[in-house]
Amino acid sequence: MNGRRQTGPVEADRYRTLMSGFPTGVAVVTGIDELGEPRGATCSALCSVTMVPPTVLVCLTAGSSTLAAVRERGWFALNLLHAGARSAAEVFSSPVDDRFARVHWKRLGSEGLPWLAHDAFAVAECRVSELTTVSTHTVVFGEVMDAELADEPPQPLLYGLRRFAAWPGEA
Repeated sequence: MNGRRQTGPVEADRYRTLMSGFPTGVAVVTGIDELGEPRGATCSALCSVTMVPPTVLVCLTAGSSTLAAVRERGWFALNLLHAGARSAAEVFSSPVDDRFARVHWKRLGSEGLPWLAHDAFAVAECRVSELTTVSTHTVVFGEVMDAELADEPPQPLLYGLRRFAAWPGEA
């Protein structure tokens, strides 16, 4: 710590470097738009909020088609990616056409939400309970209504220091 005092918010590059030092799991948030088409985006800004009711939060780019689908339908799926799913994370974080043509997916549950069947070791069906916009992103709170879990979950995909990784072996 250098002891200097800031008079305003830290610069964007400095903030990005700060947060890149905090590794996190990687997920793809998916939804269905008003035309019934799947939408999705990679998300590393997510966390558990409360156990009763079971609630998660995810942060999506304001104005994105994924957020529009989630807002419109009031539901989303949270696909937690395993360590071998780096390509899916990259597809859903890039501006590519028809992301869902590049991954294997199935419709899940009564809402028919997109489940990345080969890339997610767990998926949660979430009903939107609240939306809060903060600058360039919208925080979406979702009550977890159902979850599918692998019998023996593989290592999760991680993101930190501006790259994808996995745990370095067993603890």
